[in-house]
Amino acid sequence: MNLKQIRYALAVAEEQSFTRAAQRCHTVQSALSHQIAKLEEELGCTLFERTSRRVRLTPAGQAFIPSAQRLLAAQQALVEEVTAAGDAVSGTLTIGTISTINAIDLTEKLDKFHRHYPAVNIRLYVGMSEALLEDVRQQKCDMAFVGIWPGDVDLLPMSHRQLTDEPLVALVAPQHPLANRERVNLQALAEVPLVDFYSGTGARRQTDRAFQAAGIRRHVSFEIDHIEWLENLVRRGLAAGIVPISTAQRLSALVSIPIEDGPRRQVYCIWPQPLSNAAARFLQFSGIDLAG
Repeated sequence: MNLKQIRYALAVAEEQSFTRAAQRCHTVQSALSHQIAKLEEELGCTLFERTSRRVRLTPAGQAFIPSAQRLLAAQQALVEEVTAAGDAVSGTLTIGTISTINAIDLTEKLDKFHRHYPAVNIRLYVGMSEALLEDVRQQKCDMAFVGIWPGDVDLLPMSHRQLTDEPLVALVAPQHPLANRERVNLQALAEVPLVDFYSGTGARRQTDRAFQAAGIRRHVSFEIDHIEWLENLVRRGLAAGIVPISTAQRLSALVSIPIEDGPRRQVYCIWPQPLSNAAARFLQFSGIDLAG
């Protein structure tokens, strides 16, 4: 039994899906399933009931979860205590991020980091992905969290780690004509007013490429530069939005609808070389593996 197996099992329990758990753990499903099978073999019991539709915890699995959570919490506390006991860290840590960062709880990580390294001056700013990419190239920040269309991976600097790969969904107000649909296609979205990020940005390319590939022309009525604008316009019923599924889950008062053959968004952490001491410590706190 090892911590990776325990982490995988907790991800499956929380996601109720081997596929989503593998995406969350940044591994392939076959590797995750193999590790959980080895864990079940060592424990001598089955942790999950697997059906074609869902994954459920067995009674043994339900007993396993609380102890597994405590074990991982203890491991994280150990890492943080040992890290904090190392050399003193000072200077400035500058982090850029997109406004739709859901792959990591950035404020929580910054809070923990600040308590361990109070001598570090933290600077955080929000920007669009293409501007953040340029800031990293010019070493204007120590690291950045960006979201890109999968086809733009070659734009990333050499030093990067993928945090998530997720579909984009339609986001509408409860009173919107599409709100009762179980699924929508791009043609249906092209027939209603849309809100999207302004033309030429990386966030906009994620949706533009999807409509272009489908041969569908659309008109964006509202062009914005921050997710709060999109949320407010959708909430008023003025337009439908297209957002990452993790963003839609956070906006529970609005209705999210899966899109057939819809676009995807990948989130990366990127940084310049050489990596500053403060940035290296923060990446360790965030669980981002520098070794790949």
